[in-house]
Amino acid sequence: MTSAALEPRSGRRCHNVLNSLHATSYFAPELGTELAGIGITHPRAVNFAVRAAAMGRVGAGTVTAAFYNYRHELVARHVPAVWETASPEAVLAARTRAVDASLRRLLGEDAVTSPEIAEAAELALRAAEAGSRSARPLYAAHADLPVPEEPHLAYFHATTLLREHRGDGHLAALLAAGLDGLEALVTHTATGRGMTPKWIFTTRGWTQEDWDAAIRRLRDRDLLDEAGELTERGVALRAEIEDMTDRLDRAPYEHLGAPGVARLTELGTGFARAAMAAGAYPADLIGKG
Repeated sequence: MTSAALEPRSGRRCHNVLNSLHATSYFAPELGTELAGIGITHPRAVNFAVRAAAMGRVGAGTVTAAFYNYRHELVARHVPAVWETASPEAVLAARTRAVDASLRRLLGEDAVTSPEIAEAAELALRAAEAGSRSARPLYAAHADLPVPEEPHLAYFHATTLLREHRGDGHLAALLAAGLDGLEALVTHTATGRGMTPKWIFTTRGWTQEDWDAAIRRLRDRDLLDEAGELTERGVALRAEIEDMTDRLDRAPYEHLGAPGVARLTELGTGFARAAMAAGAYPADLIGKG
């Protein structure tokens, strides 16, 4: 299947629905329960541990670099100390148990054992095998992990690979655009599709003062107006970032081909909608306020 057969944004649309299901794991109560079982109880430590564990016993600098939009001081409060509480291997095993339980709760037993989820796993894994490890630390680390045997866990593993492949490329696009981690968050929130400031302050470690300073820097660049909305230049920059991210993330979807991408998007949409209907996300997560 040639690249010309793919619609320009078909990979982005497919990624978005796959990521919608993957991201439910970060809000699942099962994750906190399983991590508490191995001694990790602070919500931020849980988040850093489960996402970074594939990279091994990394330090705060590595996590800050790979995650990009977290305040380094917050990361350093929990990393590398978290590895003294539980090894990366123990964290990965706990995450698998949490994902198994949360997917069964959100999707139902019939869905996690269905032919459709097995088909989705096969398609997503086929796409992910074409990802590039170059300059993609989180994708590369997860690509070294074994694929789970159970289809719903294999599907989650594949969504993780595709999420991190696009995410690593997205960071390159943000760097090229001259946006630091907090400025990236502020401009994304200004689109109406990013996290609310409340959640950014809670989960990323930034303060209102940090936020206000980033707004001033963005106004100086004519990316935000006085009301905090994106200017014409700001809208154009965000569009350029997403277009560059699409280009850097094209290989998996070219490899899968247009029919496979369409089918994976269809299947992934069904699973994501079911999870959202089951209350997978906090109601105040997304928005400008």
